[in-house]
Amino acid sequence: MSVQLIQDKLANYQCSSEQEESLALKEMMQEIALAALSRGDFFKRAAFQGGTCLRIFHGVQRFSEDLDFILTKPEKNFQWDSYLKAMEMEFKAFGLDLKVEDRSKAEGTIKKAFLKDDSFGKVLILKHRPRDRKPKMIKIKFELDTNPPLGSEVATRYLDFPFVAAVTTQDLPSLFAGKSHALLCRVYPKGRDWYDFTWYVGQKTKLNWEFLSHACDQQGPWQGQKMQIKKDWYLEEVGKKIQSLDWKQIKEDVARFLRPRELSSLEIWNKDFFFDRLDKLREYL
Repeated sequence: MSVQLIQDKLANYQCSSEQEESLALKEMMQEIALAALSRGDFFKRAAFQGGTCLRIFHGVQRFSEDLDFILTKPEKNFQWDSYLKAMEMEFKAFGLDLKVEDRSKAEGTIKKAFLKDDSFGKVLILKHRPRDRKPKMIKIKFELDTNPPLGSEVATRYLDFPFVAAVTTQDLPSLFAGKSHALLCRVYPKGRDWYDFTWYVGQKTKLNWEFLSHACDQQGPWQGQKMQIKKDWYLEEVGKKIQSLDWKQIKEDVARFLRPRELSSLEIWNKDFFFDRLDKLREYL
């Protein structure tokens, strides 16, 4: 495959800074990896989830870091090795030297792997990297839940880059439920979660209550309580989170994943704004 395909894709981002260019390179790397997984039949066993899924397939206006997946059926002995080899081959077809690190043999239900690449800067013309600086290492973490909560629903989406490929993803109500679990249960809050929350509310996305209930039962402060989460409980708990957060810190977390023209949207972020979002959510849930 031609490197020109990647160069043209990078040009379409119209990056205005080195940070934007770095985020764009990472996103292209993510899409090549997803296409390789599709070609290797990974999505017959698993579904794509999380913020990067929302970015790539639903157009949310923030960049993302990691690739998160869940198996469609529990499989405690899952290994990444064959899929990582397929990704290496795909990247080599573009002249890219991918380094992989397989952590799937470690104990635990979350199987991790890492992709690392510093060859983008060697084969592409980068407008915003100083000529005397070595190419940055781009690193992507993969996480796969081998014992996922019950109740997830899936959909098929299609990549256009680097070639047309089918990707199984969680549907939007299940993605919103997963994001809600992160909002409610994450020990260290992330502004990226709250950015996505505003997007879901703006789209009037429904919530997969079954998936959220099972997720909270598996992990977090309500683990093992077998709750059937409903609207009133959810709205109350999200309200408690909104009241407790340091919104300056939350804005700083998400700002580095936004283009400069998007940063002004953070100026209105405070607890009053998010209580307004919560009222809007109350109207349609």
